[in-house]
Amino acid sequence: MPKRSFKTGLAVTISALALTLATGGVASAAPTKKADANAALIQLVKDQQAKIEALEQRLSAVEAKAQTPAVPAETQAAVQANTQALETTTAELQAAQAQIVQLQDAQQDTLKVKWADGGPEFVSSNGFFTFHPRGRVQIDASTTHGSNFDARNISGTEAPAVRLGAEGMMGKLGYKIEADFADEAVSLKEVYISYDSSIAGHVVEYYLGNKLNDRTIDGSTSGVSLPFMERNVVANVAAPQKGFFGLGAMAKIYGGNWHASVSLTGGPIGQVGDNRSPLTLAGRAHWNPVKTKDGFVHLGVWGFSEDLAPATATINKTSYIGPGFNDNLKVSASSLANPEHDNGYGFELGGAYRSFWIFGEQGTRDISLQVGPNVKQKARSVYAGYLLTGERPGFSTRSGIWSGVKVNHPVTSGGTGAFEIATRYDKIDFTNVANGGEGDAYTVGLNWYLNDWARVMTNFVHWKTQNKVGSFKGLDTGDSLSVRGEIAF
Repeated sequence: MPKRSFKTGLAVTISALALTLATGGVASAAPTKKADANAALIQLVKDQQAKIEALEQRLSAVEAKAQTPAVPAETQAAVQANTQALETTTAELQAAQAQIVQLQDAQQDTLKVKWADGGPEFVSSNGFFTFHPRGRVQIDASTTHGSNFDARNISGTEAPAVRLGAEGMMGKLGYKIEADFADEAVSLKEVYISYDSSIAGHVVEYYLGNKLNDRTIDGSTSGVSLPFMERNVVANVAAPQKGFFGLGAMAKIYGGNWHASVSLTGGPIGQVGDNRSPLTLAGRAHWNPVKTKDGFVHLGVWGFSEDLAPATATINKTSYIGPGFNDNLKVSASSLANPEHDNGYGFELGGAYRSFWIFGEQGTRDISLQVGPNVKQKARSVYAGYLLTGERPGFSTRSGIWSGVKVNHPVTSGGTGAFEIATRYDKIDFTNVANGGEGDAYTVGLNWYLNDWARVMTNFVHWKTQNKVGSFKGLDTGDSLSVRGEIAF
């Protein structure tokens, strides 16, 4: 019998039994006792009927669950695989969406061009790449008169610098390439790679290649930033045999009001010879004990030790005392035979207050010879200036060098430019040897800065020499007037 029929029959039977008991039931039972027994039985039947109804409800739920078709195992596996595939596809879709966003950003990456300092600087939109063409042109006219020697009283024009190059950055990696075409010859100047880093919170720059040495204020400064047409005598006299450049390595560290550098270099790039070039260890540091918005005080010290090349048979130092155009305006130090080593050292003192500036430098080159005592070659320079139009002196307190004047009212923007007057006293002393000469010079300069990258310079120099050897022996004096037009970008 089906389960549903069995339950129905059981319920009918119980109901019938309850009805029978309620109407009198068994005739042979005593009337009173029979009534009590029937009432108890009726109650028992009711209780059982309630239990049966509860069981029936539970059974119906079980039957409904039992009648639901079971999902096969292979179907469950397929569902699980499809679920995993869906999750993978979703992840791939999210990655593709991210790539699309990156591609859109790349498509929106534009090259920025900034026009500053006379030339364009190309910068990627994220600032990672920069490229800046560099160049300079200097055209001089000069005349000298008053000398006792006709060969010194000359006039003429020249282009002391005609340079082209480029510099840039690739993140923290930088480079610079610069070539000079003056005097109808090609020579490489600054050619190096650099890397920016930090130590204990201080910026550190590393250089590898041919770079301008860090030595004296003027000797560490580019020629287009100097306040005079020529470097002072300290930069020239107290220089190593290899000159202002050297191929090697340099490191500079910067603080808030100081900097220090160290370098190890050989001769300048492109030097050719049968023997090794000189090897020079050099260092320089400066400190600003006072530094405010109105001015600063500058203290500096530098030194070098040069191991001369074995092929250096003699040193015959001559240094300019007048404009560089006139090769005859020099002081002779006399020829020094069989040099072994030379050291150099010097001091810097100066500062600026608003539009006024003043500096003094002293330097010594100490040359050791194979035979005889050491020879000292000395120089000192004091110079000052004032910007008549209110600009601040073009001096970098970060590096302790000249950096160029920032013009308030450029001529290219309808202004008058900036005007600066400057004066300098230079002294050369080679008298530590019997045939060494000496000389001094007084220079007055007027600079007209048309803008930040172009200027006209005028220098008047009254000079005096006392040479003991060479073509211009004896006391001689004269005057030189030079004018320069300059553009640098």
